[in-house]
Amino acid sequence: MADHTRDPCPIVIINDFGGAFSMGVIGGTIWHGIKGFRNSPSGERRSGAIAAIRSRAPVVGGNFGSWGGVFSIFDCAIKGIRRKEDPFNPILAGFCTGGALAMRGGFKHARNSAITCGCLLAVFEGVGIAMSSYMSRASKPQLPDMEGGVPLAA
Repeated sequence: MADHTRDPCPIVIINDFGGAFSMGVIGGTIWHGIKGFRNSPSGERRSGAIAAIRSRAPVVGGNFGSWGGVFSIFDCAIKGIRRKEDPFNPILAGFCTGGALAMRGGFKHARNSAITCGCLLAVFEGVGIAMSSYMSRASKPQLPDMEGGVPLAA
């Protein structure tokens, strides 16, 4: 089932990179703000939190953005090669992304990261399929079993 609400592939890559970067910056701001606050002396907690945010939140955002951008590139490439949209595309894209981003650590590290990311995306897709199936069943009205206008006895 194709998702026709999304932009075409060249544009979606930029959108996914920007969305992932934004999520990383927001999450990094919260995480490093708390961490900087807790690790600073009592009189300098606010300035310590701000310093930690300024130095680390953009790094976290860049890491998230690079993962999101590379994932989107692989997802678009796999959609183009397979000529279909199904749950295997993001799983394969996650596998390729994990391997590509861990390539600097050597073959074993890239292989393990690829398998981990592929499994993680498989779990995400499985949960998404289960939730959409559950929600579609929950939204259908349940009619009683009737025979000739009279409800069947249980």
